[in-house]
Amino acid sequence: MTRYLIEKITAIAVRYDLGDEHPLVGRRLRDIELKQGRLYSLMHGGRGLLLDQAGRLSVAGWTGRVDHVADVSEELDVPAALLRPDGHVAWAGDDQQELRSQLPRWFGAPVG
Repeated sequence: MTRYLIEKITAIAVRYDLGDEHPLVGRRLRDIELKQGRLYSLMHGGRGLLLDQAGRLSVAGWTGRVDHVADVSEELDVPAALLRPDGHVAWAGDDQQELRSQLPRWFGAPVG
């Protein structure tokens, strides 16, 4: 019962239908451990965040709105995840073109 309440309060149990079949998309990512620290501590700026475990992707054009963190977590089983400022996963994968198609949807037009 306690776990159920915690998941409801923190929205971990909520999954928004964002039109993607990947099981993480639409879910709030929990506060996973990274080599640079805890995920939520990296999100205190209230911006989007690309967690890139392979270090191959780019958020060029959105750097003023999306932080790019190239780091690895044993708790995350996707190459990369794009998080909205509320911690919900907007996209997961490893394809730069797919990522570029999702960035404007969540963070507006690119700059520059």
